[in-house]
Amino acid sequence: MQFQSVNPYNNEPVGKFTALTKDELDEKLNKSQNAFESWKKVPIAERCQLIRNAAQVLRDHVDQYAKMITLEMGKPISESRAEVNKCAWVCDYYADNAETFLAHESIATDASQSFVRHDPIGAVLAIMPWNFPFWQVFRYAAPTLIAGNTGLLKHAPNVFGSAQLIEEVFTKAGVPDGVFQNLIVHHDQTEKIIAHDAVQAVTLTGSEKAGAAVAEIAGKYIKKTVLELGGNNAFIVWEDADIDKAVKIAVTARMLNCGQSCIAAKRFILMEAIYDEFVTKFTKAVSELKSGNPLENTTQVGPLARRDLADQLNRQVKESINQGAKLLLGGHQKDCYHEPTILGNVTAGMPAFDEETFGPLAAMIKARDIADAFALSEASKYGLGVTVCTKNVEKALKYADEVSDAAYFINELVKSDPRLPFGGSKKSGYGRELAKDGIMEFVNRKTVYVKL
Repeated sequence: MQFQSVNPYNNEPVGKFTALTKDELDEKLNKSQNAFESWKKVPIAERCQLIRNAAQVLRDHVDQYAKMITLEMGKPISESRAEVNKCAWVCDYYADNAETFLAHESIATDASQSFVRHDPIGAVLAIMPWNFPFWQVFRYAAPTLIAGNTGLLKHAPNVFGSAQLIEEVFTKAGVPDGVFQNLIVHHDQTEKIIAHDAVQAVTLTGSEKAGAAVAEIAGKYIKKTVLELGGNNAFIVWEDADIDKAVKIAVTARMLNCGQSCIAAKRFILMEAIYDEFVTKFTKAVSELKSGNPLENTTQVGPLARRDLADQLNRQVKESINQGAKLLLGGHQKDCYHEPTILGNVTAGMPAFDEETFGPLAAMIKARDIADAFALSEASKYGLGVTVCTKNVEKALKYADEVSDAAYFINELVKSDPRLPFGGSKKSGYGRELAKDGIMEFVNRKTVYVKL
């Protein structure tokens, strides 16, 4: 089977990739299992240094890696560079902190000695998406490998070029053969991979449908899963907010990566008193964004990653308008490009409110008061994050327990940070990545009890 990655900006081919044969896949899975036996015995200080080496490789080749990201999925080149540098950051973070995170935890009991140690578990399969083709992988790989596990990557087929370069990063860093391997396979091989004795856990970032399917397979084989799925984040603006600052944050929160982010702000829930001012200023700011060739440094909005994604977004726009939403900006699509679009007077029941909109579409929603705003925010099956913009931070903090999402940001867009746990609730998945939580997901917290 052949795969081809295509530049969504001009439809030109980027690369061709041949799927692994059955025997080749078996060889890689067995190699991962064998590599684990030696890798887990490498002193943690040495593993940390190798991951620190990976950070340097990323920085040394940032332009090469960024160009591949942009060619394969259309992200503006400035954002691609930022993504590669963020990957270097997460490598450095775990290289600096892993020994502390994985240290034995002494617990006082009636034993002469009792403690918890943190041992690696084996190979961890990562099923990763195309929208942040480097970052999604490195935020899993850095803690997973440092903990002594081996890694297997099943990337999205439209970014197999990025997947090959990621494997190359670890090779150049000096990570031993077999510790991190890229698998060029069709998704119909997923069960075979999960069922293999080498694989002890699976992490997936992707759609709700994909997460449910993989979790079902992993459950069949009693393999742990971490799922980071879709989102429909609310961006709430109170009456007392600094509207100019809120608009600036909101534009980035919605339009970064051309809106193709699970944690992007998608539903803008605005107090009635400031609705018109916010919408007017937000619309002006979005209209001034520069669209064009994503390889140009000045481009802020590029194409969506595939034509079917643009088609899906356009369907959501049209259906919402047919149900009463007001088109305030954009709305047009040509091939993979979809204009930045703003819909006003969006209400529950419309696709722009109920569904995850994976592209440059902002839904403007009126709220009667703060209580109504949080009720509207909670009216979603997803639970990744909520932003509240206000000058009354103390009051906003009191509403943290009203939010069922896994993140609550005040006066800032919801974003991932290596130092903070990241994940979802409800249909947005379970488990945590990043921070200490992320490295603990794929270790055996082993109780040791000694009595003299």
